[in-house]
Amino acid sequence: MGQLGWWHILVCAVVFPLKFPVAWHQMSTIFLGPSVNYTCASDPSLEPCDEACTSWSYDNSTFSTTITSEWDLVCTKGNLVKLAQTIFMFGILVGGVLFGSLADKYGRRPPLVIAVLIQLVAGVGAAVIGSFWIFVVLRFLSAVATGGTMVTSFVLVMEIIGPKWRELFSVLYQIPFNLGHLTLAGFAYFLREWRQLQFALSIFSVLMVSYYWLVPESPRYLFTSGNVDGAVTVLETAAKRNKLPTDTIRSDIELYAKEKSHNASASDSKGNVLDLFRTPNMRAKTLYMCFNWFVCGLAFFGVAQYVGHAGGDIYTNVAISAALELPGTLLCIYLMKAYGRKKTLIFSNTLTGISMLAIAFVPRSASVLNVGLASVGLVGMSISFPTVYLYAGELFPTVVRNVGIGTASMIARFGSMIAPFVAGFGSIAYWLPPCIFGATPLIGAFFVFFLPETQGHPLPETLEDGENFGKRHKADGAASVENGKH
Repeated sequence: MGQLGWWHILVCAVVFPLKFPVAWHQMSTIFLGPSVNYTCASDPSLEPCDEACTSWSYDNSTFSTTITSEWDLVCTKGNLVKLAQTIFMFGILVGGVLFGSLADKYGRRPPLVIAVLIQLVAGVGAAVIGSFWIFVVLRFLSAVATGGTMVTSFVLVMEIIGPKWRELFSVLYQIPFNLGHLTLAGFAYFLREWRQLQFALSIFSVLMVSYYWLVPESPRYLFTSGNVDGAVTVLETAAKRNKLPTDTIRSDIELYAKEKSHNASASDSKGNVLDLFRTPNMRAKTLYMCFNWFVCGLAFFGVAQYVGHAGGDIYTNVAISAALELPGTLLCIYLMKAYGRKKTLIFSNTLTGISMLAIAFVPRSASVLNVGLASVGLVGMSISFPTVYLYAGELFPTVVRNVGIGTASMIARFGSMIAPFVAGFGSIAYWLPPCIFGATPLIGAFFVFFLPETQGHPLPETLEDGENFGKRHKADGAASVENGKH
């Protein structure tokens, strides 16, 4: 079916829009549960959080209704909004693990369609229920489905795109997320009632039920699961669309299946998560890479939510910061090709770290400058996220590549789970959130110095390859220095 043709482009054009609701649901808490001013309604002479105050009046000049005002999530209940977002992010983690397992067992398309259906039903349900905790449960289910659409769609795209184009498409895959973040501000501006906003963001998924008919199964999955006829059917359809010959597809696939069966041995067995930590070099690389995924989860989602607390017009702030993510993602393509994965990740993490630390030295009243610096931080993270995806895929050896990326992705979700609480630390000290969001990427950048560059190097295949990868480069560098002394 070729490396890249019209068939590949059409499939990607159908699948990529999945990232719009991914961004909408992950970022919607900015507008569903924002900080709002309130006073004591039961007795205006009392402080809002006085124990004697039993009801509250909310400033609705910016938001008509929010989950905060509807369920009185203030004072002692103030952290429930952050808890709801943390539970949502935990759902993303669960969905990635659950649907990743289902995709390996039942193929890419069935779990993808099921995830879309759950996302639709749970998302719409969350817009109409009358209980906060039922809202949290439905949002959790929506998050599980969102995590499922993320993992299954990415795997499907990477399995149909030829190796020559995977680097480019792994980055292009992120662009609809950036556009989703940008359009979220538009939806929220025109839909000031939180229920209307939640419904509008969720009902979009009804269009994706069509994936049952439009999205093909991964031919790579069909082949590896023993369904040669199914793989041949998909490959012939793709080849015809790409105007390539189809005469020898069946014979080539059947021959390859026989060779693979004949050559199968114990060496083909996959590793497990313990293999990532079994040997010294592999353990160090795994820890450094996982920490950088944690940085991406914490800083990207944390800074995005911090923008909502930075003062000024929240709609403008979110729109500007989201708009700047797009050039950052596109710049990532150039940087990784021109300078490699290592320098790109060091640069992007440092950019975020310095810009966020700078906020601590800017007066809180300078909201325009604060939002500008935070937006630069998001640009850095919009470069870091696609980079760690590709970097990890090239760093982990084949036998543990899936489990390696899966483990790193789980660590990123832990970062995104604590991000809402860190963003809310501004109520304790104005400078605390930007300092945390700034220091963490700088530590990540420091750890990257100990990782080997992967660009232009053969992918490690075995655990031995993974342990040796990077060692020989250090040894060669040390030898060069030693020779230079003589």
